[in-house]
Amino acid sequence: MKKIFISIIAVLACFILFQTEFSSAQCALCKATAETSLKEGNNSAAGLNVGILYLLVVPYALIGGLGYWWYTTSKKRKQLNQEA
Repeated sequence: MKKIFISIIAVLACFILFQTEFSSAQCALCKATAETSLKEGNNSAAGLNVGILYLLVVPYALIGGLGYWWYTTSKKRKQLNQEA
């Protein structure tokens, strides 16, 4: 069980390390688009902000759901082991 957990952590760490390069490259593009949009009087900057928040929340929600599932499963397993 420990080996699987360590492997998952290692894969996630590698993914995060490689992902930062791509995400930092997009920041300047998003900022320029939002500034230009606001100067021209368009409302697409508000949509851009919603998209950014969506991209921010989804990974945390998935990891939180996985953590909750893992917690409840391990709690049930401990109760079954204590009853036996």
